[in-house]
Amino acid sequence: MKNEYAIQAIDLTKKFGDFTAVDAISFDVEKGEIFGFLGANGAGKTTAIKMLIGLSKPSSGQATIAGYDVYSQTELIKEHIGYMSQKFSLYEDLTVLQNIRFYGGVYGLSRKRIKEKSAEIIERLNLEANARKVVADLPLGWKQRLAFAVASVHDPAIIFLDEPTGGVDPATRRQFWEMIYETASRGVTIFVTTHYMDEAEYCDRISIMVDGKIEALGKPGALKSQFEASHMEEVFLKLARG
Repeated sequence: MKNEYAIQAIDLTKKFGDFTAVDAISFDVEKGEIFGFLGANGAGKTTAIKMLIGLSKPSSGQATIAGYDVYSQTELIKEHIGYMSQKFSLYEDLTVLQNIRFYGGVYGLSRKRIKEKSAEIIERLNLEANARKVVADLPLGWKQRLAFAVASVHDPAIIFLDEPTGGVDPATRRQFWEMIYETASRGVTIFVTTHYMDEAEYCDRISIMVDGKIEALGKPGALKSQFEASHMEEVFLKLARG
């Protein structure tokens, strides 16, 4: 497998007994690309992302993440990626600063570097007045942006975002995507799963999963042309209906 890709998967499969949750998916992601991994709830997106980040062993197939093998080098994968789950991955009973310091420690940053990153994140997110507030007291949009910042506290090569905008309003979603663009502009690869088809337009390339398989892969504009659709929701509906 070629390691010039940030992510590469070949026939990656996950079975649970007789049920195939992810069915021989193949794709690659360029370094610095914003790659959208789309599909309805239950399509297999979260199962796939768990294999890619080393939390679940594939049943078969191959994959490398930042050049590391998903079977034998999961600890190295975890060192080189950031991950933000649907639940934002924050400790609600800790303050903003305590969350940043905790995750800095988890990722092995020095005390000096944790102090520097804490100040940088607090300033970038305009959280100076709320740095010592417990996270539970923050508005949802602030929690979301903080979770994204914490996922990248160790300057990873790749950041995985698993349905990060679920349950937030459109204005907050746009602000979150501004953070994604700013991060990608620094050469960080962004792999984002979502069931919001309008978010496909924000990605460099997308794949669309239906029942565990990748049924479409390409740039949003190219897919709309291919499926003679005016928007991505229409593309998805055509795929879902077979």
